[in-house]
Amino acid sequence: MTDWTDPDTFAQALEQVETKEKGNCFEDFEEGDVIEHDPGLTLTEWGNEQWMSQTLNHDPAYWRTDAAEERGFDEPPIHPDYLTAATLGITVEDLSEKGGYFLGRTDVRFPEAPVHAGTELHVESEVVNCATSSSRPEYGIVSWRTRGRDAETGDVLCSYERTNMIPRREPVATDGGGAAAAEGDGDDGPELPEEFIAPEGGYYEDFVAALEEAEDENAAVAYRHERGRTQDDVTVASLPLATLNTAKQHHNVDVMSDSPSGDIVTYGDVTRSTALGHARSDEETWREVGFDDESFHTFVAVGDTVYAFTRVLEAEEDASSEQAGTVTFEHIAFNQDDEPVYSGTRTAEIRKRSN
Repeated sequence: MTDWTDPDTFAQALEQVETKEKGNCFEDFEEGDVIEHDPGLTLTEWGNEQWMSQTLNHDPAYWRTDAAEERGFDEPPIHPDYLTAATLGITVEDLSEKGGYFLGRTDVRFPEAPVHAGTELHVESEVVNCATSSSRPEYGIVSWRTRGRDAETGDVLCSYERTNMIPRREPVATDGGGAAAAEGDGDDGPELPEEFIAPEGGYYEDFVAALEEAEDENAAVAYRHERGRTQDDVTVASLPLATLNTAKQHHNVDVMSDSPSGDIVTYGDVTRSTALGHARSDEETWREVGFDDESFHTFVAVGDTVYAFTRVLEAEEDASSEQAGTVTFEHIAFNQDDEPVYSGTRTAEIRKRSN
């Protein structure tokens, strides 16, 4: 009788059997397709608190009943970062489990009404564009419009558009156009403002005052945040699994050993949320409105530290509450080598000091 556990026998068996592959290739997507993602996820208080604690998002309105009621919530709601990560995580098996570069995400939006623990999240994605990659013939480029809905009411709780490179079954012939980096044009270096101004506090009026001061001179409102968060097994592996993100990049050390990172890497939404947690710790956030032009510039692995840098772009009075004004930021996450790893534009309502 053959002993299938004999190392030589088993090695031969592995070479001969078919692998039941997961995920879809570029050729499986067609513009206009709507994909109903099978797994649902119940947004839980435990999952919410785990995500917030590990990414240093300590806004008391999402932890304490009294702080939530002061913000107009009946109870501590689900944090938008956890909601965003869960919405994307559910889509991974159908959309991006094959791997490929996460090129960006934009038009991330939430409803004004809070989302509470116990909500069942169902997710669908529509293919909005498929394109050939001229620089990487083994990949195609796919964009999806994704909506996370309340399974009971059908209300949209989170929506966004994201774009990924997706492996092809067969590479296509291209002329390689766009693959070469642009030659230097003789510039001496980047043009930066003569001065950087940091707001004196984290209230709406502080951001307005800093912007007014910068407007009168060659200055920008920009500053870095002191905290850092070194990536560990919880942030790299546990948090993605809690959102049903099954991509091998976060869980399979064996496969990733030959990748440029040499190891499993952090889920982009963990990197993003950690950087935003650093930023929010220096402001009086009232409500998240949305995000645009999000990009992930390089991988973050176990042992890397995520820091954050913020630029304040504009401020306006209009907000959903008289107790807040609206501020637009650009946030850049960077690692211990000062390399940008994430960037995005964020719009948030910030508490007013006078109310």
